[in-house]
Amino acid sequence: MSVSIRNMSFGVVSLVLGVASAGCGDSTPPAAAPTGAAVAAQQDPGGGGDAAEAEHHRQHHHGGVAGLIALSLKDLDLSPTEKPNVEKIRTDLMAKLEPGRAAGKNLANVLADGVSAGNVDHAKVDAAIAQLTAAMAGLHDATADALNQLHNALTPAERAALIDKIQGHWQKWKDAQGHDEQADEPKDHRGDHLVALAKELTLTQDQVDKIKGTFASDVKAIPQQTHDHKEVEGHFQAFATAFKADAFDAKSLSTETGANTHMATWGATRMAHFIEAVAPVLTPDQRGKLAQQIREHASRPEPL
Repeated sequence: MSVSIRNMSFGVVSLVLGVASAGCGDSTPPAAAPTGAAVAAQQDPGGGGDAAEAEHHRQHHHGGVAGLIALSLKDLDLSPTEKPNVEKIRTDLMAKLEPGRAAGKNLANVLADGVSAGNVDHAKVDAAIAQLTAAMAGLHDATADALNQLHNALTPAERAALIDKIQGHWQKWKDAQGHDEQADEPKDHRGDHLVALAKELTLTQDQVDKIKGTFASDVKAIPQQTHDHKEVEGHFQAFATAFKADAFDAKSLSTETGANTHMATWGATRMAHFIEAVAPVLTPDQRGKLAQQIREHASRPEPL
């Protein structure tokens, strides 16, 4: 990958196969071989959905802060009279994520092309990530009205509860981005995407070691401060204080744009590094299977 991506500062802007699961919809996705969360769930029967949720957080970095809010709203305990209005707002938030979803799907297809060829086209990946970043830069303005409506629709106690749930999903998002590059992780770690990939593609231990070594080296080259997600942490603190108050104006939270672009670019770049490490070590049959899986995931309805 080019220097512009490898050494970029994410402040100015998942290891997943499903970076761009398609937007909301009621259609049932076509049957496919178990991938990602399904394989992880097989490894962790009775795990209470933790593996599936981790896979979800790997897949949905193109939603930014609004995506975490929409996800958290589904966990909120609301009265029957409140639910229809809040669900309408949540649906509106999800619709605003379409530009990022489309850009994420484009990136997934670029990576699938690279897997098929056995070599990722770095210039095309850079352009696709730039497209995703540009889409995320407009998310703050696009979702401000819906967030203001949400504030008005919730009671003070519900607003505080929503903040707690957002923080919980943010922590899970961070946790889901790790493990694959860590040489000291147990090989059966339930959060390790590489473990699932190894099962899906029947990778040899030599292939797994090569992928992990290359990916770990690439991740270490990223400036350390970007691993701390300080821009996102700062925005969540500002959002929590503002959202709990009686008066709220989402448009005044200028920190959201940086948080959105950081989340999307961080997740997309990690995924690109991962696929870049994977593609050259696969056999032709493994490349074909993985490329197909990436495209399938990119066309599935988003499970929110």
